[in-house]
Amino acid sequence: MVLTSKQRAYLKSLASNIPPVFQVGKSSLTPEVTAAVAEAFNNNELIKVAVLKNCMDDPKAIAEMLAERTHSQVVQVIGKKIVLYRPDKDKPKIQLP
Repeated sequence: MVLTSKQRAYLKSLASNIPPVFQVGKSSLTPEVTAAVAEAFNNNELIKVAVLKNCMDDPKAIAEMLAERTHSQVVQVIGKKIVLYRPDKDKPKIQLP
């Protein structure tokens, strides 16, 4: 599934009000962090992840790896904040335009 620019803009507007659910620290993207993000998609379709200052990896690279490993879409990467989207297979809560 590829997001259109209109869908991406809609998801960005929804993500502006949610706090980061996870933080990626100096150990970067560990299997535990990946598993926790994947688990969070069971409850939420839209997740924000913060990359801490002591993490030396590029936030865009982290976003791509997280999206690939959790089968989600990168909505946006602004500074050290990552927004990911994965629709619920059975009952999607977010209706995309």
